[in-house]
Amino acid sequence: MSGALFIVSSPSGGGKTSLVKALLEAEPGVRLSVSHTTRPARAGEVPGRDYHFVGTAEFERMLEAGEFLESAEIYGNRYGTSQKWIERELADGHDVLLEIDWQGAQQVRRLMRPAASVFILPPSLEVLEARLRGRGLDGAGALARRLATAREEISHAGEYDYVIINDDFNRAALDLRSIIRAERLKLSRQLSRHGNLFNRLK
Repeated sequence: MSGALFIVSSPSGGGKTSLVKALLEAEPGVRLSVSHTTRPARAGEVPGRDYHFVGTAEFERMLEAGEFLESAEIYGNRYGTSQKWIERELADGHDVLLEIDWQGAQQVRRLMRPAASVFILPPSLEVLEARLRGRGLDGAGALARRLATAREEISHAGEYDYVIINDDFNRAALDLRSIIRAERLKLSRQLSRHGNLFNRLK
């Protein structure tokens, strides 16, 4: 028996982190992959829960050792996903969710088994800009860069299996949970998880 692999992506400000948090609360059987990053921890972030915070030299060592399933540079910071952890969790029958950008998603598709991928879209660029401004984390220059990057990220939405428009948070959260549950109910996964039951019912 092996677990299912899920990818969730969105531009910065698209609501991905909040939607994933709501999903994990509703579906405790899903394990969230915690990425390694060179970016400094933000206020309230907990090492090992939000990210594994590492220095640039350590990140480069792990990259050269082939420890990352995927890695990317975003806004000047490096991010990477532990391949051993993913493989171990899937082999143990746990469903795993990767909260990564489109670059990482492309790498995962090349290297791993089929994964169900979901892209979270904002209802408009104006709403996205308002959300980013509301965070109060960026100056005008940084905000402009984030919006330019968001347009590039959104152009890759067509590479994903599912697209959720995050206009109403509760509806979007239900949509994401529905995708996870539907993927779990596919015949191939049900046969893998409940093969003995199928045999007894024949």
